[in-house]
Amino acid sequence: MKSIITSRQKNAASVQVAQRGSEHLISRRKFLKHIGTAAGIAAGFPTIIPSRVLGANAPSKRITLGFIGMGSQGTQLNLTNFLSEADAQVLAVCDAYRSRAVNAANIVNAHYGTEDCRIHQDFRRVIEDDTIDAVVISTPDHWHVPMSMMALKAGKDVFCEKPTYCIAEGKELSQEVEKRGAVFQAGIEDRSLIHYHKMVEWAKNGALGKVRRIEVSLPTGPIRPNEEAVDPPPDLDWNLWQGPAPFHAFTPKRTDLWHWRFIRDYSWGNILDWGTHLIDTAQIAANAPGVCPVEVVGSGMIPQDCMTNTPVTFDLTYRYANGVELHVKDGGTGLRIEGDNGWVARKKWGAGLEASDPNILRTRYTPETTTHWAIPPREQRNFLDCVKSRGLTTYTAPILNQMCTTCHMGVISILLGRKLVWDNQTESFVGDDEANRMRFRPPYRKWE
Repeated sequence: MKSIITSRQKNAASVQVAQRGSEHLISRRKFLKHIGTAAGIAAGFPTIIPSRVLGANAPSKRITLGFIGMGSQGTQLNLTNFLSEADAQVLAVCDAYRSRAVNAANIVNAHYGTEDCRIHQDFRRVIEDDTIDAVVISTPDHWHVPMSMMALKAGKDVFCEKPTYCIAEGKELSQEVEKRGAVFQAGIEDRSLIHYHKMVEWAKNGALGKVRRIEVSLPTGPIRPNEEAVDPPPDLDWNLWQGPAPFHAFTPKRTDLWHWRFIRDYSWGNILDWGTHLIDTAQIAANAPGVCPVEVVGSGMIPQDCMTNTPVTFDLTYRYANGVELHVKDGGTGLRIEGDNGWVARKKWGAGLEASDPNILRTRYTPETTTHWAIPPREQRNFLDCVKSRGLTTYTAPILNQMCTTCHMGVISILLGRKLVWDNQTESFVGDDEANRMRFRPPYRKWE
C-alpha cells in the first residue's frame, strides 16, 4: 500500500503524536512517522506491540477524513456512510454555516464517544491540516472544482460531489489529479445500483440487439421568485459561501438546496444534477467511442425576472459517433434503452425494471461471459479502498468530466438556441466560438 505522507511531513523536524485520550485520533500520517522515530530510538530493545496497533483498522491503516459542506448531502449521506466504515476516521467538519458544522461534529463525537471532532467555518483550515489524508466535499456546485484543486495541491486525496460547474473545469481537474497521482472519487452511486447495472449489462451483452435509442427523463425544475435582501444569519460566513461566484446580497432562501441549484451563479439545474446520474448510465449503454455525443440540439424554458435562471423545462436530442440517439426531456426520473430486438426500462427512480420481453429480465451472465464490469461497491467504500491501493475509483475525474460535458452541452445548446457539434479529441465545439467561450466560467470573484 502506498504511504500517504507528503514531502513536507517527511522533512518535519520533530514528531508529536496527538494526546487526545483516544487512539482513534492519531492520524495515519502522524502514526507512521511516530513509529519510524520510535523504531530508531528503541533499536536493539525488545518491544511488545498491542494487537490493536497492528490490526486491519489500526491507526496506521485508517484513512483520516475532513468534511467540507455539512448540509443534507454532506451529513445524511456522506458523513453517515463514512462513519460506518471501520477503516475511516473523521477528524474535522466544516461549513460556512457554523451551526451545521457543530451539528455534524456532534454526530461524529456521538459515534466515537469522544469530544475531539474539530469544527471549522473556513474550509482552508481542513485543507491545510496535515493530520488529514483526504477531504470529502459536499458543497454547492460552484465550489466543487476550486476546493478539489486546492486540496489536491495540498497533497490530499479527494471525494467530491458532482457536478462540475463548467466544461473546462472538468479537464483542469482531471489534469491535476493525474499530475499529483492522487485518488479522486465523484460522489455518485448509480454504477453501484443493481437496476442500472443490469440495464447496462443487458445492453452491452446484446440482449436488446444493437442499441439504437435511449430515453432519459429528468425532473422539471421549480421556479423561485425573487426575494428582498436581508442581513445574513449571524452563524453564516456569506463571503465564503459565495466564494468564486459573483457577489449577491443575501436573501432568505438563496442558500437552500432547492433554490441555489437553480441559480446559474452556483449551479445549472436538473440537467446537471439529475442528468449526471441517468446520463452516465445512458452513455455506458450507448457504448460509443469517445463517450461524449458528437452533436446536440434542443430547446428549453429559462424563467425571467425571478431567482431561478436555469432551464426548468428542456427537450434535448444527442447523437453519438456510432449513431445511437439519446433523448433527454423534463418530466420524470426515467431511463429506457431501446435496441433492434427489444427494450428495457425503469420508469422512475426507485421503480422496478420492465422489458419488451420478460425473458430479457431473466437473462444472467457470469464473470466469464459478460462484457460488462462487475458491480462495484458504493462510492464511499470504493474511495477508501482506492486510497489504500492507489487504484482507480468507480467515478474518476475524467469520467466526471465526460458525464458533465454531455450535460453542459445540452445547457449551452438551450442558451444559444442552436445545434452544436462536439469534437471529442479537442474537447471543443466545432466552428462555434461563442459556444467555446461558454466552456469556461467567468473569472473568479476575489473573495479572500
